[in-house]
Amino acid sequence: MTKPAPKPATKPARAPRKPRAKKVAAPVVPAPIAPVAPPDNGIVATPDWSLLLNDPNEQRVAAEHWHRIAGEMRDREILSPSNGHALQRLVLAYLVYDRCSNAVALSGIVDAPKADNPKAIARLSIHYKAMREAENTAERLEARLGISPGQRGKVAKVAKKRERTAGADRFLGPAG
Repeated sequence: MTKPAPKPATKPARAPRKPRAKKVAAPVVPAPIAPVAPPDNGIVATPDWSLLLNDPNEQRVAAEHWHRIAGEMRDREILSPSNGHALQRLVLAYLVYDRCSNAVALSGIVDAPKADNPKAIARLSIHYKAMREAENTAERLEARLGISPGQRGKVAKVAKKRERTAGADRFLGPAG
């Protein structure tokens, strides 16, 4: 009698996997859009500093910086609507510099090493580093905007749009 051929070993059938629950991301709520402030002398809108700064004193200082710089640029005819955001960044760099310089004045340029770590060393204050970065940012923006004395001659006046008319325009009427 012959033995039947052995059946190949098969793995037991697995139950189908349950589908994974999809992760639902929290809905993204857009930040409130700031109302457009009245234009500063018809050229650039003054930012609403209360949306950017919490401290009323900083809001007042920011507004003073803004009006001083925008007024100077307007008088020299180099202020244009496209300069608005760069001007805002410049004012914020001034404020960061002021904050950090106050912190450095109170605590010093060097942070003392931690007493519980024998290998710790004294390091430059993070406020000093941020102050230097704000200074570099302000210098770069002042140069681009033509505010710094060395760059004033390199910035051209904003071209004003003029409507040219000729004597024949009255006779021919409006173009179109």
